[in-house]
Amino acid sequence: MQIKDYQAARKVLQSIGQEHLLAFWEELNEQQREHLLEQIRQLDIRKIPHWVRDTVKNQTPLAIPTVFEPAPSYPPTPQTPEQAEKYARARRMGEKLLAEGKVAGFVVAGGQGTRLGFDGPKGNFPISPIKKKTLFQVFGESVLAARKKYGSVLPWLIMTSPLNHQATVETFEANDYFGLGADTVFIFQQGTMPNFDFEGRIFLADKDTIAVSPDGHGGSLKALYVSGVLDELKRRGIEYLSYWQVDNPLVHLFDPLFIGLHVLDGAQMSSKALIKAHPTEKVGNFCLVNGRVTVIEYSDLPDEAAHRRRPDGSLVFELGSIAIHIISREFVERLNKDGNFALPLHRAVKKIPHIDLSGKKIEPNKPCGIKLETFIFDALPLAEKSVILQTIRSEEFAPVKNASGEDSPEVTVRMMIERAAAWLEKAGVKVPRTKDGKVDCILEIAPSFALTAEDVKAKVGQIPPLHPGDTVYLE
Repeated sequence: MQIKDYQAARKVLQSIGQEHLLAFWEELNEQQREHLLEQIRQLDIRKIPHWVRDTVKNQTPLAIPTVFEPAPSYPPTPQTPEQAEKYARARRMGEKLLAEGKVAGFVVAGGQGTRLGFDGPKGNFPISPIKKKTLFQVFGESVLAARKKYGSVLPWLIMTSPLNHQATVETFEANDYFGLGADTVFIFQQGTMPNFDFEGRIFLADKDTIAVSPDGHGGSLKALYVSGVLDELKRRGIEYLSYWQVDNPLVHLFDPLFIGLHVLDGAQMSSKALIKAHPTEKVGNFCLVNGRVTVIEYSDLPDEAAHRRRPDGSLVFELGSIAIHIISREFVERLNKDGNFALPLHRAVKKIPHIDLSGKKIEPNKPCGIKLETFIFDALPLAEKSVILQTIRSEEFAPVKNASGEDSPEVTVRMMIERAAAWLEKAGVKVPRTKDGKVDCILEIAPSFALTAEDVKAKVGQIPPLHPGDTVYLE
């Protein structure tokens, strides 16, 4: 937007009821004034009145579908001879695409480690059981191992936010991009959304600074386009993105079966799912709405639907969303083609530090405003075809979110050890366990040693005998 000076900015802001953003203009120096004007230019002036009316002031901005049914899915392992044949074809297809370098890894990593009591990007949080590798290091080593396994260059995309972009770049530079090469790692920022008070006025964080926050993981689909990364992927012949979130160290970054099913079925965006632990587990629910795969949030699924069961006792709405996707590059291009692509906005009532109209800094002790964000799963209904592949919780989902209790580092580390033990036992290695079945040693399998249980079988001769209380790192 062409806003050259104070008068132009004032006119535009008055038209949308946000002229208070210039309240301290007379107190600003030239550099501060230009800083504020540049932020005003970045605002989506046309959409702000709609955001205020439809989302900020509306406590139930998103209509929940009234008619929906369970979404179909593929089981973790084939259940019929026909399905076994398809899974074999899909796996071959996925391995071929990986070997041809047609797939890129894509992690969304815009969050800070605040809830973990950690200062810095969440990707820098140390998580592995023995070596205390950070999440970024675990993923970086996994990408490198996959490149060696498939004999191709598989680029790695990392989406940051303004909160942690510079710190993330410095981490990768300091670690020599985890051996991947700076030219095959793309670090780019997601967009931001202004923060509002309950009346719809945009907060100022300082006299020359608008209060903003990252636009959610749904912003990734737009950020790929705006950053130019999408064009670069096309130039390099990348056709598919393997998407995951930074807090889940168990994820299989490049799953040939998942990739292959996505391609064989002609899907544009596909998902992995878990069987929910209980009816109201805090994960989104995969449903079918008007024939399209749709995620209904756990807080929005009617209680009756959440508890409904089949004759065999299983939940009707049993599939939980875990933010693992395969996304076709062409799908992202199509969404962004006209430049107006936007996913539905979700509102979150939050404590938002700001300055009041007297210029006093406010550090609120209770929620005082609205942050807006978008969610990646809201792109699913935009796909004409969408595959869901069930996965096993113990194999692929151990997010680290909270300092203690559920989804804490303690739980994640235990699950990493338990998965390593399961892989070893599958290969015929005896793992010491206590009388109640818990693993009685500390295990860590480096990605360079194995990315899957099948990889362990090929190296079983390199594994020493395990004894109770051992600490064993396999690399």
